[in-house]
Amino acid sequence: MTTTDHESGDNEAGADGSPDPRETHREGQRAFRELTAPIRLSLTVARILGIVYGGLAVVPYVILVQLGEVLLDAARSGVTPERGAVMNLLMWLTGAFGARYGIYFVALTVTHLADVRFGHIVRTRMVDVLARAPLAWFTSANSGAVRKAIQDDTHDIHAVIAHAPVESSAAISAPLSLLVYTFVVDWRLGLLSIATLPVYGLINAWMMRGMGEKTAEMDRHLTRVSATMVEFVSGISVVKAFGTVGRSHRRFTEAAEDFARFYLAWCGPLLTGSALGQAAVSPSLILLISTAGGAALAAAGVVSPVQVVTCAIIALVIPAAIEVLGTTAWSYQIAGASALRIVTLLAVPPLPGGGTEKPRGASIDIDAVSFAYGSTLALDDVSLSVPEGSVTALVGPSGSGKSTLATLVARFADPQRGSVRIGGVDVRDIAPDVLYRHVSFVLQDPQLLDISIRDNIALGARGADDEAVWKAAAHARIDDYIRSLPGGLDSVVGRDAHPSGGQAQRIAIARALLVDAPVLVLDEATAFTDPEAEADIQQALSALVEGKTVLVIAHRPASIAGVDQIAILEGGRLLACGSPDEVAEHPYMRRMSAPSTEGR
Repeated sequence: MTTTDHESGDNEAGADGSPDPRETHREGQRAFRELTAPIRLSLTVARILGIVYGGLAVVPYVILVQLGEVLLDAARSGVTPERGAVMNLLMWLTGAFGARYGIYFVALTVTHLADVRFGHIVRTRMVDVLARAPLAWFTSANSGAVRKAIQDDTHDIHAVIAHAPVESSAAISAPLSLLVYTFVVDWRLGLLSIATLPVYGLINAWMMRGMGEKTAEMDRHLTRVSATMVEFVSGISVVKAFGTVGRSHRRFTEAAEDFARFYLAWCGPLLTGSALGQAAVSPSLILLISTAGGAALAAAGVVSPVQVVTCAIIALVIPAAIEVLGTTAWSYQIAGASALRIVTLLAVPPLPGGGTEKPRGASIDIDAVSFAYGSTLALDDVSLSVPEGSVTALVGPSGSGKSTLATLVARFADPQRGSVRIGGVDVRDIAPDVLYRHVSFVLQDPQLLDISIRDNIALGARGADDEAVWKAAAHARIDDYIRSLPGGLDSVVGRDAHPSGGQAQRIAIARALLVDAPVLVLDEATAFTDPEAEADIQQALSALVEGKTVLVIAHRPASIAGVDQIAILEGGRLLACGSPDEVAEHPYMRRMSAPSTEGR
């Protein structure tokens, strides 16, 4: 099937036709607000608690100044400090720390519970959307987007929900309350504490220009790299088999190189600015300015040494707060892009639910069907009848529409025009669970899950007993392999069992045998197997197709031996249809029979 890359059509296009990063950034922020709407109250409560937690940071310093003054006055007077006063201040100090971190614990508890709720809501919505999405939507490119949304994007948003509301609020309120206190102690000490902030602010303002747009553009590059990587890795076996590695991985290479060039051009100049900005608010420089200036003021008798030391320690809070705010701002940028991908995934239009009708037989009628992938027309007004109990082969060159037509019968997607009927009933009027009890399919690339062999075979027939599973395995010529495994049917694929391509194909055939659906869609299952495995698979297929209505996608002359009719497609149109003798002289059938053109 032909796959195309999909981009959001709602974004304003950039100069090169790609989405405008500024609009993408704005959409990301809207998507984040939309996703977090159910937990907005919890986040607001957490932010308020974070502000209180940060504001209380000043209390220990106030108490320490008073304690220092008590100790210093006693030392000057040459007397022992009053025990009651000292113990009272220490108790207040301990209580302040306890209250502050108690609030911090409650705030983080609120955000983490909100994060758990958020994850449950979003993942439930994802499962619901993916369960109802057309099977044809799950192309290699979309598989990369799904993997990133489920695995990476939810994790990126987790950091913003579980930690950012508290830490960012505290990173603002704590230094503000502390700096206000330094001005209360002495306005000159307060100015010394923030002496380097204007320099840092100017450098940071220059560095943050277009940050949202650049982050959105970076995320677009990473999404493209992820999608092309999945596409390349998924087809690596075929790529190597046909010696086209260099050409086939070009899309991934180009995507990676584009990202590298963009990232270097963006971040290169920022490295110098970042170094200068960090130097401006480095603890050593802040401490030097605060202590040197404070010592001069203390020598002049304007302030006390305790006040100088306290204000110098407070000034050291500034770099940590700036680092937290910078990290949080970056996290929100990433979270916005992640939220946009999740919202895009959640907006995938579902395949309309089927009705309540049941097929009245196993015939297949395809009536004036047209179907397109975006602007690419895959099928153009195709009509075909497959009588019940017959075998019809779909043949044609690559891209002719064979696979698309076959998958419409299995309702991987719905046609844009026309209808597909099974047993006289439009497949759109059949409930999915009823349809897939009536239609089964075996594809070239068998998909086995990392579960037991038993569960893989019984995937479409839950509740089947071991006797039925063994019977299906025997008919599929895979029972001897299963018995050779240490765990037999309990062997888990990927851990206890590592079936070859031919063995995996026969397990998939056993699965279809157990379902025993009257209609079978078969993509030539022996196209990429060795001769020994091909013989076993052909015997298994003979048992599978017996008495069924079969639609087989044929790539080689051997696949059409014994079929009842052959449908020839090219360019999405049905060119001819008839018995093998009736179409034997068709130009495509002649080319297909020629040894030099055998294959796909």
